[in-house]
Order: sequence, then C-alpha cells, then structure tokens
Amino acid sequence: MPQVVDTPVARTARGAVPVLCAVQFVDVLGTTLVVAALPAMLADLGAPPSAAAPVVTVYAVLFGALLVLGARLGDRLGHVRVLQAGLVLFGAASLAAATAPSVGVLVAARAALGAAAALSVPPALRLLTAAAPGEGPRRRALAAWSASGAAAGATGLVLGGVLTDTAGWRSLFWLTVPLSVLLLVAVARTAPRVPRRAEGALDLAGAGVLTAAVAAVVTGASLLEDAEHRLPGVLLVAAGTALAAVLPAVERRAADPLLPRAAVRDPGLQAGALASAANTAATSSAVTLATLHLQGAEGLGASAAGLALVPFSLCVVAGAALAARVLRRHPARTTAAAGLVVIAAGDAGLLATGLGVWAVPVAVAVSGLGIGLSSVAATSLGTAVAPALQGTAAGVVNTAAQLGTALGVAGVLLVARATEGSGLPLAGAPLGWLTAAAVALVAAALLLRRPAAPAATGVSVPGTTAVEGSNDA
Repeated sequence: MPQVVDTPVARTARGAVPVLCAVQFVDVLGTTLVVAALPAMLADLGAPPSAAAPVVTVYAVLFGALLVLGARLGDRLGHVRVLQAGLVLFGAASLAAATAPSVGVLVAARAALGAAAALSVPPALRLLTAAAPGEGPRRRALAAWSASGAAAGATGLVLGGVLTDTAGWRSLFWLTVPLSVLLLVAVARTAPRVPRRAEGALDLAGAGVLTAAVAAVVTGASLLEDAEHRLPGVLLVAAGTALAAVLPAVERRAADPLLPRAAVRDPGLQAGALASAANTAATSSAVTLATLHLQGAEGLGASAAGLALVPFSLCVVAGAALAARVLRRHPARTTAAAGLVVIAAGDAGLLATGLGVWAVPVAVAVSGLGIGLSSVAATSLGTAVAPALQGTAAGVVNTAAQLGTALGVAGVLLVARATEGSGLPLAGAPLGWLTAAAVALVAAALLLRRPAAPAATGVSVPGTTAVEGSNDA
C-alpha cells in the first residue's frame, strides 16, 4: 500500500478546503440574511414597503446573472486573483451597506454584494477541486462545499432575525466586513495555483446576453409573487426566456464562446445543473412558505420562526456527510435522485402543520437531509468535466441553483396565494408544499431516465489550452 507523504504543499491544500467552503457560506448567506431584518431596515431608513422587494432581490439578481462570467474571468485572469477581487468588493460593499444613509444606497450596496459573490463562488469551487485531487478527497471536499452552501440559506433566516433583534440590522453588514478581510488573507495563504488560459478574447456578447437573460428571469420571478406586479413579472420572465433562446446563435459566432459547446453538451453537467436547480427550487420554496406560515398563521416572531429552521441546517450537514459515503457505492446520478425523493418527503411532511407547530422543524429536517445528499451528488456530476471546463461548469451549476431558487419560490408562493380561500382541497400553503414536492419528484425521475455517462475528463476542448507555468499568483 503506497505511503501518503504529508508535505507542506499537501497541508496547504487541505487547509484551503475549509477556507473555500467559508467563502461559499458567506456568499450564499447574503441571499437570505436580510429577509427577517426588512421591517427594521425600512423603518430606520424611512423607506416605503415597496422598497422591500429591491432590497431582497437585487442581490440574487446580480449573483445569479454574473456567475458564469465570474467563472470565465477566473479562467482568463486566474482564479485566485478573481476570488481575491470578489472578496475585496464584498468587504467594501458590506461597509457601504452598514453605513447606508438611505434605501437607495442600501440597494446599490446589495447589488455590489451580489456581483462580488458572483466573482467569488465559481473560482472558489474551481480551486476547491484543485485542492482535493483524488476521488475520495474530492468527494469529502464537495460534501463540505455543498453543506456550506445549503446550510447558509437557512442560517441567514435565523441569523438575520437574531442579530436584528439583539444588535440592530446594520450589524448584519458590519459582521461581514472583518470576515471578508480574514478570508482574503486565508485565500492568499492556502489557495492552490491553477493554470489559467491566456488566448482568445472574452466573449462579451455572450456574457451580455446570458447576464441579461438570467437577470430578467430572476427579477421577473420575484415580481410574480405580488398580484400588482404580476404582469411585469411575466413579461420579464418571457423576455429572459427569449434571450436564452437567442444565446446559442450568439455563441456560435464567438471565437471563444462563454459557454463552450463541449460544456453545454456534457451529460454530467446537464444532469448536475438539473439536480442543482431542482434542489433549490424544492427546498427554498418550501422553507420560505413555512417561514411565512409560522409568522402569519402561527403568530411567531422573526427569531422564533428562524430558530424553527435550525434542524434544516443541521441535517444539511448530516446529509452531505452521508453523501460522501453513498457516492463510494452508487452513481452520482442515482444519489442525486435519491436525495430529491427525500426532499419531496420532507416537503409533503409540512402538510402536518395542521397538527401543530412541531411539524415544521421535523419536516424541514427531512428536506435538509435530502438536499445535503443531492447537492453533493449534483456538484460532483456537474464538475466532473475536462479540467479546462471546470471553471465554466462551476458557474453553470451555481447559476442553475440560483435560478431554481428564484423560480421555485415564485412558483410555489404563487400557487399558495392564488388558491388560498378558494375552497379547493389542500388550498393555500398545503398545495404550495405539494407543488414543491412534485418538482423534486419530477427531477428525480428525469435523472433516472438514462444511465450516467462517463465523465469527460479526457476531452480536448478547442480554445482552452492552459498556459504552461502560468498560474493564478
């Protein structure tokens, strides 16, 4: 049996994994951190209730829209450099949000935070796969990464409420200023060096079309929840869909397309993106609806409602740890499908809220176990591509997750609100939870429709030649 040599380089690589997972946690945390703090924010800044939507959604819009561009910038300029730039911007934008004198400044700062997250997450995932070579270490690293991201969304709801009640809403942003500095130093010390690309021009046309398409869909989806803005929301989603349909024609004209054809056609990346979108669509929607139910029908405060979701975060970690073991014996596609079935069971379990508040933490715990299991498998599927495509794959998988959140939350809340008081069986929140469960089950069936294809790790991709000796440093 070969002996494992513990060298300084190996120790540094191992140290990079928790640092990069912390980057993922902090960036994803920003999507939900302000939800519970909204009433206090708007009251303090003298803003009208209509300002709540842009404060919440602008982060997700910029985060989701710029992820693929952030991945390609990492390929071109160096993943460490782009990650460090994202952390600097995140810290500066946090400072601006913490000291915002008006709601306009707060929205602009949240937009900058979303853009910073988009610059940070894809390079961090690419560096994570480089820091954990070998099948076993890679599984464990991806488990930690997936647990960090999935747990961050629910943690934001809890932390936002508790900090707002105890230290004020500005503490949410003061907290991330020193965190950004610490992560910047830690990345410089631990991140592995990954060869970058130097040839070809950045596909600005493709980047513009993709960014506009994702931004339109995410913004439109957020408007669908409000009856007064439903028509603009539908028009924006339609416009985003139309732009996405135009993207292939734009990419065919590009010498070095933003989305290389080899990446788009890779069956593993397709399956990983599907599973990632379904994971967030089925869980974020159900958890958001459960939070609204606890604060509305049950009359709980923001902190109490957030604390009821703690089992979700804990079980995400447990599910991710379980996934690292399950993937040793079962294909990633099957594992992702199994996780989605567990998510569906948890979503359906929320129907038991009629029996008591206790049903919410129990049901979301089951969903957390499922997304922990499925998200590790989805990320493993999506990033098992040729090394030159891994940066792009990281952007695509994360973009799919953001789109899943936006469309899932909008669709499920729309179903719940449109049917509430209609007299239909299980109308309102129960029908919303069943819709979320159905999304998970359909995605699981699609994943099992055909066997997993071999990973494309040996494919030669035109225009993706690494520069020998050219690193991120």
